Amino acid sequence: MNILGKRYWYFAFSLLIILPGLALIALEGLPLAIDFTGGSILEVRFAGPMPAPAAVLAAYAELGIKDAQVQTTGSGTLQIRSSFLEEEASVAVQNALKERFGELTVERFDSVGPSIGAQVTQRAALTVAIAALAVILYITFAFRGLEHALRYGIIAIIAMIHDVAIVLSMTAIGGRFWGWQVDALFLTALLTVIGFSVQDKIVVFDRIRENSNIYRRLPFETLTNHSIVQTLQRSINTQLMTVQFMLLALALFGGITLREFAVIMLIGLFSGTYSSIFIAAPLLVVWQNQEWKTWFRRPAAA
Repeated sequence: MNILGKRYWYFAFSLLIILPGLALIALEGLPLAIDFTGGSILEVRFAGPMPAPAAVLAAYAELGIKDAQVQTTGSGTLQIRSSFLEEEASVAVQNALKERFGELTVERFDSVGPSIGAQVTQRAALTVAIAALAVILYITFAFRGLEHALRYGIIAIIAMIHDVAIVLSMTAIGGRFWGWQVDALFLTALLTVIGFSVQDKIVVFDRIRENSNIYRRLPFETLTNHSIVQTLQRSINTQLMTVQFMLLALALFGGITLREFAVIMLIGLFSGTYSSIFIAAPLLVVWQNQEWKTWFRRPAAA
């Protein structure tokens, strides 16, 4: 199996997925939840017929809350997001809804202040940065016996950024069409994806290291391709055939509150497996051959 022979097709396929999502992020920003922006979310279930979203927004507007957003859920409730509400304001909103639409049950009420949301955002970015630095240091140390050990750590981070970009891109698309939001549970999924992504790449790199001592006369591209083929079955069995099936069951039957988390995990772990085989190892070959020197060079005349 000549997996590395079509490496630029794999790069193009990844860009085809990443670029539309990044364009959405550039135009509209990430769909951040109140965990990062600050605000309040009220989820209610009405005893009678569910009111129209416009009527709910009118009830909020009478109380001076102009930025409310209403979303229906698959479980028969309404989620109303707004700017930060104090306890008294929340009680006033609930009373106003009861007067207009009858008895209701509060399924969920969360409030996060703007300053707390900003702290969560900063700490999330810091957590991802520390994780990336730790990966580079660990892989460089673990592969110190190989030539260009630092290269393996840098490639692992590039492939990890690829996986994060895939997740962010798909989240932006999901936010645009299905109302997905970036919340604390999303951050948990993202850090889990980073961990699985790096683990799978270390397995492939470790097989390259072992084969480097056995097949010393083989060209690096041939040796890398052989190592990928050897680890292919392991990657498919451990990632796709076990973890992915569990997450698929969670997405289908785990309830609406966990569905988005499970789908993001599915996308991220699939991307981690894909990038270990079709992105990280091919990038090693591109770097080893210094192929960028010939990207813009005209082919020699026959």
